[in-house]
Formats: sequence, structure tokens, C-alpha cells
Amino acid sequence: MKNKIFSVIITVFIGIEAFAQSGESGAAKNKYYQLFEGSENSGKYRIELSSDIDTTWNKWNNSGYNFGFDKNITPMYTNVKGILSTNYMVQVRGNENEWGKKRWGYHVFEGYARDDKSRITMLVNKHVEIDKPVAEMYYYGTVYNHSESAYNWLRIGSDVKQHSFLFSRDKAIFYGSLKLSNALTLGRIGHDNIKAEAPEGDDEKNSEESARHVNYKALKNSEDGTIFYDKDNNIVVIKIEGEWRKIATEALPQGVRYDF
Repeated sequence: MKNKIFSVIITVFIGIEAFAQSGESGAAKNKYYQLFEGSENSGKYRIELSSDIDTTWNKWNNSGYNFGFDKNITPMYTNVKGILSTNYMVQVRGNENEWGKKRWGYHVFEGYARDDKSRITMLVNKHVEIDKPVAEMYYYGTVYNHSESAYNWLRIGSDVKQHSFLFSRDKAIFYGSLKLSNALTLGRIGHDNIKAEAPEGDDEKNSEESARHVNYKALKNSEDGTIFYDKDNNIVVIKIEGEWRKIATEALPQGVRYDF
């Protein structure tokens, strides 16, 4: 038994050594598992794994694989049948052919649910809003468009039902308390911010019109306790027993003054 174990160890060692030696003359002969010297004559090596481009690969018939990729420039997926673990980090970087390397050029992570169709998605730089690039995270369903029904709930804070904080495309539910260390600003909504009819076509392409319709639906279907700032009439209103009511306000007491 000891002799068998010793033979296996020697075989593995010889294989590793042969692989390293092949890298000393450039890249390893096997183009799928390549060993490169870090810098010239450093004697330190790095590994590269790669797959071929094959437009006939059967997985390209599955939208979960082909969606957002050009199979003419995208290699087949490289699959690791086991758990990936690192004591450093996992990194996704841009490159000279950004669109062909990430899904649509944006996705940096996808985690699929048990139906193998819906997924958690993380992406960067798809949008610029309020003068800054945006990173986004959501739980995408199986509708495969940009409608409200295409996005499931994403819970942050725990895995306990009816606890923590739920987020979807146009709604967030906070089961926990909310504590702010800064000011709270109510939504300033007027007639130019609402639209009763949903725009035709894709909500991403019609984002401004769609957002106005979302405002309308939120107010139309709102529950008691809903509050917003009516910017057309400069009043704060709240819904009580199904009726919108104005909240009475007063001027600051004498002697109270803010420097902002």
C-alpha cells in the first residue's frame, strides 16, 4: 500500500515538473491549460485556462447561455466540477473587447436558481444616472424583458421570512425599522410626474415615461398612511381611510432659525 501511494506521489510530481518545464520555453503546448512566466527569467509562473470558440455548441441553443453574447467571438463556457475556493479574491476586469467578454459587456456575476432560468445578477456601467456610473444588483425572473413582473424580490439582511428588507424593480418593503442619520425627503410629485397609461414597448427604452406610470400606479393603489409632497400645490398630503388629506403645517416658532 505504501509503495502505491509513493508511486502516485512521484507520478504527480513528475507531471507538474514537466508542465513547468514546458512553460520555460514560452507557453505550455496544451493551449487550454497554459503556463506563462510572470516576467522574463523570473522563474515565477502564472496559469491561464481557456476554451475554444464553437458556434455549434449545443448550449448556445439555451437562452441562459446565449443571451447577451455573440457566439462568433465568445468561447464556450469553462466549467469547474467542484467548489471554487480562494484565499485571495475573485476579480472580473474589462478588456479591449468588453462587449464580447461580459454578458452585454456589463455582467460581473450571475447565480442561477433551482429552475436554472431565473438568476441573481450583478452588473456595472450599464447606466449613468445623476452624473455617476451605476452598479446594479437584482433577482431576474423568467419573463426575460424589462417589465415589473420580470424582477423577483431580493432580500437583504437575512434569510428569515417576513424580516429584513425586500427590493424589486419598483417597490421596496422594509420589515425592520429604519433609522436615518440625515434628512428624509418626500417624493415631490406633480402632474408632470405621473402618467395614467403605460407606455408601449420596452420599459428600458421608455424609462422616463415608464417611471411616470410607476408613480401613478403607486399613488392610485396606495394604502392608508401613504404620504407625498404635492409640488403643484406646495402641500404635504397623506391618505387616511382611503381619502387624501392635507397635513397642516405651521411657521417655525419665534426664535427658531436655521442657517441652511
